Amino acid sequence: MSHSKVDKPFIPLEIAVLTVSDTRSIETDTSGQYLIDALTGAGHILAERQIVKDDIYQIRAVVSTWIASPNVQSIIITGGTGFSGRDSTPEAVSVLFDKDVDGFGELFRQFSVAEIGTSTLQSRALAGFANNTVIFCVPGSTNACKTAWINILSLQLDNQHRPCNFVPNLKKSAACESRN
Repeated sequence: MSHSKVDKPFIPLEIAVLTVSDTRSIETDTSGQYLIDALTGAGHILAERQIVKDDIYQIRAVVSTWIASPNVQSIIITGGTGFSGRDSTPEAVSVLFDKDVDGFGELFRQFSVAEIGTSTLQSRALAGFANNTVIFCVPGSTNACKTAWINILSLQLDNQHRPCNFVPNLKKSAACESRN
């Protein structure tokens, strides 16, 4: 299958990055930093970055604020998607979705099986839409963030990607509109 880009101007999105971790700080958050470097390197705008403890209500509070923001068009969450006792990102975020993007977790695991084999079953990667904001939840490892960004996110957050992408379904950001 051919994936192509259409000859039209790139639309930068305002993307927020949330790291869910009981142990990471800004200095040690290599996964969140990778996502920031990747999204800004692609021409997008970092709307906001936060690190929160793996707590359902802290996660939900931050994500709810970003969903309500007129300028956050996408949220990428890294961490809290496994099966340990404290992993609670799917429980915190999925109840906020207006629509699930069922294929995201399936496709992520398909790509990651080549890297980590059957251990990919322990990823509860998921995605959905809330208030015309697309939210992606990926595992906390930097390699998982790379897998998600390179194979899925960079393409689906690019208005030039064909045959389709998520950009037409996102709220219009006043900040991004003024740049175009």
